[in-house]
Amino acid sequence: MTYEIAARIKNKQATVALIGLGYVGLPIALAFAKKIKVIGFDIHVKRVEMMKGHVDPSGELDASEFENSDIIFTAQIDDLKKANFFIVAVPTPIDQFNQPDLKPLLAASSTVGKALKKGDYVVFESTVYPGCTEEDCIPVLEKESGLKFPIDFKVGYSPERINPGDKEHTLSKIIKVVSGCDAHSAEEIAQVYEIVVDAGVYKASCIKVAEAAKIIENTQRDLNIALMNELSMICDKLNINTYEVLEAAGTKWNFLKFSPGLVGGHCIGVDPYYLTYKAKKLGHNPDVILSGRHINDNMGAYIAKKTVQLLIQNDKVISKARVLLMGATFKENVEDIRNSKIVDVINELKSYHLTVDIVDPYASSEEFKHEYGYDLASAIGTGYDAVILGVMHKEYVMLEPSYFNSISGKDAVFIDIKGLFRNRIQNMTYWSL
Repeated sequence: MTYEIAARIKNKQATVALIGLGYVGLPIALAFAKKIKVIGFDIHVKRVEMMKGHVDPSGELDASEFENSDIIFTAQIDDLKKANFFIVAVPTPIDQFNQPDLKPLLAASSTVGKALKKGDYVVFESTVYPGCTEEDCIPVLEKESGLKFPIDFKVGYSPERINPGDKEHTLSKIIKVVSGCDAHSAEEIAQVYEIVVDAGVYKASCIKVAEAAKIIENTQRDLNIALMNELSMICDKLNINTYEVLEAAGTKWNFLKFSPGLVGGHCIGVDPYYLTYKAKKLGHNPDVILSGRHINDNMGAYIAKKTVQLLIQNDKVISKARVLLMGATFKENVEDIRNSKIVDVINELKSYHLTVDIVDPYASSEEFKHEYGYDLASAIGTGYDAVILGVMHKEYVMLEPSYFNSISGKDAVFIDIKGLFRNRIQNMTYWSL
């Protein structure tokens, strides 16, 4: 049996198109563009112009990674008609009710459908619930293209595993799970990804299995972190340090090393809700998963309340107290502020009418203001009643403990969410998860 589409792509007789050039899509597009012909499509014209100038709007990739790439960046749907193999990597967020928001995915499916031709392939990388590709996306492709699946075109699913800020576990070094609508399409899709994935590919038995695998990867992490967060609350009541407990327990060979913290971003804090949504549709109530989500979603408020309690214990007047919050992005050493759980800390502190200065060496003040309604401070002041080290940016990790004393007033509180400065802070009331 011949594998026509993969062979044509390798020979540059066919073109791969990436739809959605965010922190997932752009690295994939550029990796392929080093070896084959690529069209990079994004609906945001400003972002497209930045990429044409070798600038990654997400701030993840250096300009050098755009060099020697056979890629066309565009926001024009007509340009996609030159492609034969479409990879969809658009965001799949949740709404205010923690329900899946498929609008970006269905819009991307509509866009691809307008460019789809007989013999083309469409592979979805966006995180979805099991069944979404076949039940929600394929009907849109058929409607827009006028073609019939699977006779006229093939579809697959290959979950993304990009980790923002991680320079070690990159696309080429991570095993790629792939799937197709039949055995032949799965092999074609596998051969295409093998062009850029040195670690190899794993062929799932069907699309639903691949979709479920992605959801479970992040749900498992979410539940383990929720367990650590609950443990942290218990340890706090026992007046013992969580990290000391974890270090002791970690001496056992099969102890899983997770730690407490804020769970934000667009994977761990979002993906489980796609699984719980589908489970409820099938008549199953996912108690354990939802319990973990409840714990993690409330950690920001818990940290803020603990800060207020410690300020009161130190005889601070809450209405006059000043707090410095260091870090605004959803994780360390990235620019991305989407679904940052630091905002939950800020909202809770503001409900007590505290003055809060927010700083971050990576986040854009304009974007943070637009997204959450808060300005970032241009500089760190002095005389703070509490300092919250919220995100472990490398710039903060390198600070000496004495620095925090220099920006704080008398009887100040130091909130060290990740326990980075444990046993090193002097002359301040210290607390960590």
